[in-house]
Amino acid sequence: MKTIFSMMMVVLFATGVAGAAQAESAADMFGKKCAGCHGKDGKAATSMGKKLNIRDLTDAKVQAAATDAQWAKIILEGVKADGKPVMPATKVTPAEATDLVKYLRTLKK
Repeated sequence: MKTIFSMMMVVLFATGVAGAAQAESAADMFGKKCAGCHGKDGKAATSMGKKLNIRDLTDAKVQAAATDAQWAKIILEGVKADGKPVMPATKVTPAEATDLVKYLRTLKK
């Protein structure tokens, strides 16, 4: 009985740690994959952000202009303007894209 209880505690602990790591991983992914253009704070005050006139992801109007599904699609498929890629597709899984969208929502002013 003690062994089963101990095993259950290990599983519960591992699940909790994985959840905490997942929350951190979205911020880490954003830092590694998105911040170069969008800025660490999401305001797009980078040289590339200014050059491409990238929207401020912290702006409430920008946040309200797209659904989570639309943002996930943009993350997964990228953005094209006049047939030319403006933002490349981000190499993440659909679940990671969902996590990134949740993180982006936390940037709202």
